Amino acid sequence: MTPLDLARIETLWVYLAADPLLWLTATLAAYVVADRASAACGRHPLANPVLIAVALIAAILTATRTPFETYFEGAQFVHFLLGPATVALAVPLHRHWPTVRRAALPILAALLAGALTAVVSAVGVAAAFGAPYPVLAALAPKSVTAAIAMGISREIGGEPSLTATLVIATGVLGAIMVTPLLSLFRFGDWRARGFAAGLAAHGIGTARAFQVNPVAGAFAGIAMGLNGLVTAALAPLILKLF
Repeated sequence: MTPLDLARIETLWVYLAADPLLWLTATLAAYVVADRASAACGRHPLANPVLIAVALIAAILTATRTPFETYFEGAQFVHFLLGPATVALAVPLHRHWPTVRRAALPILAALLAGALTAVVSAVGVAAAFGAPYPVLAALAPKSVTAAIAMGISREIGGEPSLTATLVIATGVLGAIMVTPLLSLFRFGDWRARGFAAGLAAHGIGTARAFQVNPVAGAFAGIAMGLNGLVTAALAPLILKLF
């Protein structure tokens, strides 16, 4: 490639980078590529499309030396959609309400146990290592879907951007581990498997549950929505203990 070609490419890049739609397009394209790669790998837990898409976007931003603020300006429409997507969690709850009502006590017990464990374990370990309060507050809602978790973090004195990072990391790790771990312990009830995935790994775990079984996906969505409500109430109370 000649210097003239490089100069033309650089000029084209400067032109494209000035258009906010570039990063929205790049985000959507990265996920399409990641999803196809995951499908080509037979939906293996390690081939998580969110993880692959994040790696692709990070590589592009690093290669082009693009600040995160510039990227977010163009991709913030995806961030905006987190709100409607969170509200839409009421749909699987409504569809499966008779089943949820019949199993109300087990669901409530699992919900409280899971929410408490998620918050106390993360905050407790971080506090034991001397992490400052803003980090503890950012950690507390890590198992909640991003739209709710960032709001909780902001209200209790955490850094929402750090919370978003922790939420993604929790979701990806949970989506990778949940299927082999539950299979190892011979959990065969798809309702329980899905509820555990949504409770521990929010939206990313729910997406993984839908890939495995539709019933598991529905109950993962229910767990994700309910966990947001419970964690919003529990996190401030638990943080007072630290």
